[in-house]
Amino acid sequence: MRNGIEVKNVSMAFIMEQERTNTIKEYLVKLVQRKLRFSSFRALNDVSFRVKQGESVALIGKNGSGKSTMLKIIAGVMNPTEGSVTLDGNIAPLIELGAGFDPDLTGRENVFLNGALLGHRRKYMQANFDSIVQYAELEQFIDVPVRSYSSGMIARLGFSIAIHVQADILVVDEVLAVGDYSFQQKCYKTMDQLLRQGKTLLFVSHDTEQVKKLCQRAIWLDHGRVMADGPAGEVCDSYLSWMKGQET
Repeated sequence: MRNGIEVKNVSMAFIMEQERTNTIKEYLVKLVQRKLRFSSFRALNDVSFRVKQGESVALIGKNGSGKSTMLKIIAGVMNPTEGSVTLDGNIAPLIELGAGFDPDLTGRENVFLNGALLGHRRKYMQANFDSIVQYAELEQFIDVPVRSYSSGMIARLGFSIAIHVQADILVVDEVLAVGDYSFQQKCYKTMDQLLRQGKTLLFVSHDTEQVKKLCQRAIWLDHGRVMADGPAGEVCDSYLSWMKGQET
C-alpha cells in the first residue's frame, strides 16, 4: 500500500527575542545597535514517520510537544527548518476552523470565499451549499455577518465546509469538540464514515479514548521528538502511565 503522508527528518526551529521591547521604535533602535538577543527553540527535532493511504494515525502528547506544529507543516501552513513532507493526494486541513473567514462578510459569502481558498470553483460550492449549511445547522443565520457568530457557530461552519471538500487526506487538530454534545457526536460519526471510505487521517487530540476509537495507530511526541509509534491502544496507555509518573 502506498504512503499517503511521508515525513522525513523534519525539524522546526523558532527564533525568539530574549528581551521584550514595548514599541517598534525601541525594537528598531536595539536592532541597529545590535543589542537584541535571540534564542532558538526547536519545536520538532528530526521527526520521521509514514502514514499509509487509508490509515488513521493520531499524534498525542502534552501541550508544547510539537503536535500542532507538525500538522501545520503537513498542511503546508509552515515550511520546516529541515527535512521534508511528501503527500500523495489532496489534503483537507481541519485546523483552526474559521481562521480564514472575513468577519464583515455573511456566512453565505464566507462559504464561497473559503471554498475558493481550498481550491474549489464557485459551481462546486453552489452544488454543495445547501448541504454545507444544513450540516452546520445555520440555516437561520447564513445571511448574518460572521462577526455576529459565536465561536461554536464559526467552528461548525468551518468544519462543514472542510468535510465537503473532496480530499484524500484529512488533517484534524482538536476540532471535533465544536458545538454542543449532539453536534460533536455528528462530527465523530462523519469522521468514522470518511475513514470507512478509505480516507487517510492524521488526528491530534488530548482525548485518548477518542484516539483509541478513531485511530489504528498513535505517535507520541514529547519536546519535538518521537517517544513511541505503534498500535493506538498501547501507545496511549504508555503515554498515560508516563503522565501519571510525571505528577508524582
